[in-house]
This record gives sequence, structure tokens and C-alpha cells, in this order.
Amino acid sequence: MLNDRAREILSFIQLYSREKGYPPTIREIGHAFHISSTNGVRYYLDLLERAGSLKRLPGISRGIGNLAQAVRSGIPILGRVTAGANGLAEESFEGTLDFSGMFESGGSAFALRVRGDSMRDAGILAGDYVIVQPQKEAVNGQIVVARIGDDATVKTFQSRKGQIELVPSNPDHRTIEVREGEDFEILGVVKGVLRTVGR
Repeated sequence: MLNDRAREILSFIQLYSREKGYPPTIREIGHAFHISSTNGVRYYLDLLERAGSLKRLPGISRGIGNLAQAVRSGIPILGRVTAGANGLAEESFEGTLDFSGMFESGGSAFALRVRGDSMRDAGILAGDYVIVQPQKEAVNGQIVVARIGDDATVKTFQSRKGQIELVPSNPDHRTIEVREGEDFEILGVVKGVLRTVGR
């Protein structure tokens, strides 16, 4: 059951998203409601997510969206991810891609625009959109979007004797070895690539 403050925050997120074209950050929500702690804002976002009113993408600060709207409108584009050296995924909502019936996403898939050429030989080029199915685990050979600290990257997942490696598909780039205890998580597995012509 949502309390009045949670409903007010949901209304704010919806209005902000309509006016700006992208959702607010946690800090922007806190400023609007005079909530000084980011954990205080997360408390309400957790309530809204559990109620099915929102969905969030970990590691991307503008990764907040209206669940029903996202399912109706298509797959949300929640930012950009580097395919070169590691780089912070940009925190911007860039619209939606409508793939009704193409991916069995259940409304949970998201898109990221690729920067860099480290996945060139896998057919993923700079400027492409990768369609990502959120999940926390992967098997060897799957192309994943992964977060290391504050950096997000798209690479091929390999695990050998407990050593996780993120492997590029371009000999000009180095393999990333995930160190034991490092702040690392898989955000999802790449299920498709979209490329526009004449960009």
C-alpha cells in the first residue's frame, strides 16, 4: 500500500519525465521533496518498485521509469555504455525503441547506445544500440553489459577457474580481468543489436 508521499513522488517522476523527456535523478527527487538523504529517496523508490509502479536499472542514475508506460511504449533507452576503455554509463533517458514481439522481454529489457569499437569483430559498432535482458549471471561466450565500480562496459563474458574476464572482440583492446573482491556485477546479457543507416 503506497503512502501519500510515495504517490506524490510517483506523480513528480511522471510529470518530470513528460516535460524533460527523461526521468529525474535521485538527487533531483530529493531536492524537490526536501529529502536530504539519498537513502531516504531510495526508500520511496523501493516502495514504488515493489508496488509495480516503477522499474529501475542499477548503476544508471536516471534509470527510473514508469513500468506501465515502458511496456506500452517499447524498450527504454537508458543511456550509453562504452565499448572502448571503461567509462561511466551516461545517465540520460533517450527515448524508447518499440520491439513488440521481437524480444521476450516481459517489459524488462532495455537499450544502451555503444561508444567505442572494442566489440567491432562481434558486429557491435560505435553508435549501435544493444538490447539487453537484465540478469545477474552469464555463461561463457555471452556478450554482457557489466559494471566495475562506477564504470559500465559491454564485453564477452569468460570465467576460468573462478577468474572472470571481460573479453573484447577487437585485438586493439585489452581483456579486463575482474579482481577478487572488486565491485563488479553483471547488469544483463545482450540479446540484439540495432544499427541505423547513414548516421
